[in-house]
Amino acid sequence: MGSIIVDNVSYSYRTRYQTVHAVRDATCRFDQGKLYAITGESGSGKSTLLSLLAGLDLPDEGEIKVDDVDMREINRNDFRKSSASVVYQAFHLLPLLTLAENVMLPMELNHANKTERKAKAAELLEKVGIPKEAHRKYPKMMSGGEQQRVAVARCLAAGGKIILADEPTGNLDTENSNMIMGILLRLAREDDYLVIVVTHNADIAEQADIEYRMKDGTITEM
Repeated sequence: MGSIIVDNVSYSYRTRYQTVHAVRDATCRFDQGKLYAITGESGSGKSTLLSLLAGLDLPDEGEIKVDDVDMREINRNDFRKSSASVVYQAFHLLPLLTLAENVMLPMELNHANKTERKAKAAELLEKVGIPKEAHRKYPKMMSGGEQQRVAVARCLAAGGKIILADEPTGNLDTENSNMIMGILLRLAREDDYLVIVVTHNADIAEQADIEYRMKDGTITEM
């Protein structure tokens, strides 16, 4: 998985009262081995663009290509299952599963055997700084920063090389925000992931290799 290309993409949706033109003629490119920030005010189209990049929706106009293949031509469920994973602001860990079980879940969906799942989950949790003695704990027993690190590990467990993060530090203090960004930057620069972060935080955006700014649905490289 080497690149995602957005070519003159527009997307609108209906609310009860109006049509919202969320993305307008957006053109940009994302390559493996870099961390990108998408910034802008609330309602500028950031999260809608991220949904399009994840294949949760398709553009009304224009194309999104993954390694030169139009998103319309690929199995988007398989794309999200094995190529691209989303990290959310609210973590979305399953409360009745341990940290290790949460990380094993994508591997179970991809039919990895149980021994492999356990070993890989332990490896990934330690990769994001969760010590072995915590692997059998439940999400509510952990801090917000620790839960977000588990959410990142769960993304890595899917095996893809694309991480799409929607305000991943929005619920965290400065120390934990910097820790999460450090993990994401290492994944991009050392492990050759393609990482895209939607953020309101200027300090977070400054750490990115490339920043795209959205306003009224349009996108500009800063």
